[in-house]
Amino acid sequence: MTVSEQAPRATADDAAPRAGVRRSLAALVGLLAAAVALGVAELVAAVVGPASSPVVAVGDAAITLTPEPVKAFAIRTFGENDKIALIAGTLLVIALYALLVGLVGLRNRVLGIAGIALFGAVGVVAAVTRPSAGVGNGLPALVGTLAGVIALMALLAPLQSRTAASPAPAEEGPAPVPSEGGLAGRLRDVLGAGDRKGAGMDRRRFFLTSGVAAGVAVVAGGGGRLLQRRFDVAGDRDDLVLPRPASPAPALPRGADLARDVEGLTPLLTPNRDFYRVDTAIAVPQIRPADYRLTMTGKFDSPRTYTLQDLLDRDDVIERDITLTCVSNEVGGKLAGTARWLGVPLGALLRENGVRSDSDQLVCTSQDGMTIGAPTRSALEVEDAMLAFGMNGEPLPVEHGFPVRMLIPGLYGYVSACKWLTRIEATTFDAFDPYWVERDWAAQAPIKVFSRIDTPAPLRAFPAGRRPIAGVAWAQTRGIARVEVKVDDEDWVEAELSPEVDADLWRQWVLTYDFPAGQHAVAVRATSADGETQTDERARPFPNGASGWHSIQVIAR
Repeated sequence: MTVSEQAPRATADDAAPRAGVRRSLAALVGLLAAAVALGVAELVAAVVGPASSPVVAVGDAAITLTPEPVKAFAIRTFGENDKIALIAGTLLVIALYALLVGLVGLRNRVLGIAGIALFGAVGVVAAVTRPSAGVGNGLPALVGTLAGVIALMALLAPLQSRTAASPAPAEEGPAPVPSEGGLAGRLRDVLGAGDRKGAGMDRRRFFLTSGVAAGVAVVAGGGGRLLQRRFDVAGDRDDLVLPRPASPAPALPRGADLARDVEGLTPLLTPNRDFYRVDTAIAVPQIRPADYRLTMTGKFDSPRTYTLQDLLDRDDVIERDITLTCVSNEVGGKLAGTARWLGVPLGALLRENGVRSDSDQLVCTSQDGMTIGAPTRSALEVEDAMLAFGMNGEPLPVEHGFPVRMLIPGLYGYVSACKWLTRIEATTFDAFDPYWVERDWAAQAPIKVFSRIDTPAPLRAFPAGRRPIAGVAWAQTRGIARVEVKVDDEDWVEAELSPEVDADLWRQWVLTYDFPAGQHAVAVRATSADGETQTDERARPFPNGASGWHSIQVIAR
């Protein structure tokens, strides 16, 4: 049998593997086209603004549309890394969708282009429908989509080429007619390539085109992210000089911080780098101090607008140690922290603008469009309520609301602690439902009496004998009067408390206990200064904060 007689059988035997390779490469085409689209979009976002990035916009939209139980699960599971997890999940979904687009595009180029267009349309709609967005916010997704379509067509063409990269010996015939040279000719080749069954693959051209596409994605995406740093206000923050408070925070008593003597106990004041962060902003708003404006609207007799310098120059600046708590904090959770805050008394600001008596809600709006509803009465009557611009001796960190945020002690953050604050509207609870209330969280959410065990760690073995049981307890605006600890079936025993500094500041507690060898159950409960003892009734955070005693299992050996 001659070689020429064997050739058809070899070609038939190779057909299935070759089709499999072609499909695999087509899936890669989808990924590369999506990467080009996202990279170019990031580059355009460097002109429009970081919030216009399709990944950010889609992520923000996903946060808005996600059911509350799923959000709660994400916070419980990922904590402050929930946004990283969301972005990773968004990119994973995009990658899977891109793989499908590549496979569909191999069979029908028009459907592949339609898949990229749909992908872009989602990004455009997500970008332009964000609360603080303009029409221009859709530009990155739109330009990125066009780049993705061009990349898809260019990458699919070698997989549908009439000439294989390494052709097998074939019968002599007329030489192929070369295409026109230059970019126009190449583009016509790409656009003219139909969906041909049995077409060959130009592998060399495919890998060359893929390399170019990957390079464009990396350079455009990386360059876009670098150029977006021009919006960063860290330098402006570092240059900001804070005023001296007219009313400084009380000095901490000697030995006030028990954490210096008890390993594993939470410090009295939380360093900025360790302070918890829970919000919906994937791209942290960047506001330059010179551009900052705070507008008072609604039920005010004489509303006005303030610059940051207006606030810094006031003669009633206060400094206070205040513990903040997130409503998503589970029993025993870490979504609470204390800082020394510097700012302007909120009540005084409201009164000088003539807030009307028929306003029972302040709708506070963030620069990114988030709305937080705070009770007007609490803003007026809670002594330490403030508009803060300083945190632990320095300007607010950007991720914690720079340049100005609101704080009202005694209320969970979602009804009191608006970050990147740009507007306060005096209105009523009947007239408007803010972001979280729209999602069925309680309209008013006073903080519950709470306590937590920091040490010993649960289910971690330690030597039997005397060792401290310690943690923190809080009941902002009321203060903590007593903390009790229970081990196994023994009676409750009162723990030692750190010196009381302010009712808005949590108190540390410690009890030294002699642990015999074995496994033990440890529980804690606190009592506020007004006599309310922490309930043992367990409740999840939704809709107005968790409750129940924190209890752990420990092992002494």
